[in-house]
Amino acid sequence: MSERRICVVTTSRADYGLLQGLMQAIREDEALALQVIATGMHLCPEFGLTYRAIEQDGFRIDRKIEMLLSADSDSAAAKSVGVGLLAFADALVELSPDLIVVLGDRFELLAAAIAALLAKIPIAHIHGGETSQGAVDEGVRHAVTKMASLHFAATEAYRLRIIQMGEEPCRVFAFGAPGLDALHQIELLTEPELEARLDFALAGPIALVTYHPVTLERDTAERQIENLLIALRQERVRAVFTKANADAQGRLINRRIARFCQDHPADYRLYDNLGQRVYLSCLRQVDLMIGNSSSGLIEAPSFKLPVINIGDRQRGRIKAANVIDVGYSTEEIAAGIRQALSRAWREKIQDMTNPYAGQGDGKVNFHIKEQLKQVELNEAFLKKQFCDIPHNIHQRPHFPAAP
Repeated sequence: MSERRICVVTTSRADYGLLQGLMQAIREDEALALQVIATGMHLCPEFGLTYRAIEQDGFRIDRKIEMLLSADSDSAAAKSVGVGLLAFADALVELSPDLIVVLGDRFELLAAAIAALLAKIPIAHIHGGETSQGAVDEGVRHAVTKMASLHFAATEAYRLRIIQMGEEPCRVFAFGAPGLDALHQIELLTEPELEARLDFALAGPIALVTYHPVTLERDTAERQIENLLIALRQERVRAVFTKANADAQGRLINRRIARFCQDHPADYRLYDNLGQRVYLSCLRQVDLMIGNSSSGLIEAPSFKLPVINIGDRQRGRIKAANVIDVGYSTEEIAAGIRQALSRAWREKIQDMTNPYAGQGDGKVNFHIKEQLKQVELNEAFLKKQFCDIPHNIHQRPHFPAAP
């Protein structure tokens, strides 16, 4: 019996950290053959050429697909999808995978998913069913869900939402967030080790800051990042910054942070790519997290780390007790910082649980891998049925009043 070829697509340092455990599980299973396509930010010098981290971990990259245009605009993102679609169409013909695996909601995934759909290659989608109402990611994620034939949601609520979208329940699983398996497998750095790796003192209070553009808003990034930087100085919080991603206005954010760190080198440092071990070690060692990254909702709760979630980018996602939602103004961000650093708040969240942890046994990737191996890949698998939710078709729908 020939090996089943599983092709994993990774677009950035962020999704690779979440996919790494699954890639390892696939590679170690004798019944499976791992294929890897690296694209997007992995191949950009300004984001640290992070495809090299994949290779350093011992994975062979079967195809590198250049698709990102350098322009910092909405039209550049759309054109990048077009460039990527051409390249993915060729790559999938050459690799001929039995199944393709994608994770999340990056716009680059549209190219991979469309190419796979038209090539009649089944798609397995991880982290579907979630919402991020302030970002283009919302539409991308749900579009990929409808193109996919197999689904791995991070929570039961997200599993039900995928079913609500018409997907067959027998194809939708909720094992938990695969990236959290790393907490059971990686030996994190001590504070002195982390300081040496960062070449940066962690004397507090210190924050891990990741701020991405809110892609369904127009030209708001400059004002928003400025308000955040003012709040950090005002509250005397030092920070480790990671770069914004390659969305429209992401480069603007990164340039402003770079200037800020150059002006205050003793208190602020910007990194192209921390890598999974260093990033998770930061979550364990810093005093709080600030920004609008999904890792504040998914990984940070496992460390009982206070998170200040700014604005609408993550609006609609399930949030643990450690998350403090604030608006975009300097005053709101500063108030959130004070709350997060207070003894009362830190004591309040000590007994919290992470809603994305599944069974909490570190075996999410094993369970996903087993489904990838066991699912029957036939014509019926590609010809999905739309499963209607029973309802009274004569009942008028109820819509909540606008805020």
